[in-house]
Amino acid sequence: MSERNSFSQETMEKNEKIDAAADEPEVNYRGLKAMLYIIGMRHETFEKLGAIGTLSNLLVYITVVFNMKSITAATLINVFNGTTNLATLPGAYLSDTYFGRYKTLGFGSVASFMGPLVIALAAAIPSMHPPECGKASTCAGATAWQMAFMLTGFGLLVIGAGGIRPCNLAFGADQFNPKTQSGKRGIDSFFNWYFFTLIFAQMVSLTAIVYVQSKVSWGIGLGIPAILMLLSCVVLFFVGTNIYVKVKPTGSPMTSVSQVIVVAVKKRRLKLPEQPWLSLFSYIFPNSINSKLPYTDQFRYPTP
Repeated sequence: MSERNSFSQETMEKNEKIDAAADEPEVNYRGLKAMLYIIGMRHETFEKLGAIGTLSNLLVYITVVFNMKSITAATLINVFNGTTNLATLPGAYLSDTYFGRYKTLGFGSVASFMGPLVIALAAAIPSMHPPECGKASTCAGATAWQMAFMLTGFGLLVIGAGGIRPCNLAFGADQFNPKTQSGKRGIDSFFNWYFFTLIFAQMVSLTAIVYVQSKVSWGIGLGIPAILMLLSCVVLFFVGTNIYVKVKPTGSPMTSVSQVIVVAVKKRRLKLPEQPWLSLFSYIFPNSINSKLPYTDQFRYPTP
């Protein structure tokens, strides 16, 4: 009887895989061609130059342009950095559950351009920031609407980071077929170029762009990252739209985890058959990359 159940289970799984393979459309992986837009032309070069060029000197920007005390400015930057990191959690959830990586990246890219633009305008337009302190003993602080304008730029940067950071690496890896050797090599190459462009962007931003901001003009120094973000996120991102592989959202893993917990609590007193490792059907989705795990009593509720 157990052999018959095992045979019927294997037959059912094979039929499921055949039906799923027949229903799935063929994916056209562009690989290196798509990587040229993602790394060479778009996200991992101009985007990082623009983002790091804006974020690397924000503390000095707030204290010099907005006449803010160092302690207050440091607190604001810490809150901004913490919020930026936390924003990746809802960004990843929305991407996996509703929008997919492409739409989330597009929305985050537009926000990442608008943020540096607002911050650059706050430095370039005299009415958008307090008057220069100079040698005066007391400096005029920013008005409420000037602070609101600057914080709007910070908020757009947070939204942009929440959309870009959890999706950029995964979106790049989606462009390669993980089932072929060339696709696996392409994924490895993508990660190598990703970190190379990150270091390159840090070197240029922390030297050339910071020098322009500190020695030439804050408006020009912050305008350069805004222009780079415009080229990266608004123009070049959408040029490769027809080339990208756009993986559809499959739902958040947190939903499945919650369902497992709820079902485990509800069925904690359910009586198991004598040989559960033979009679319980362990179903695996045809497209799942997970392997079948052996039956175990490790996570059972203690019996009274």
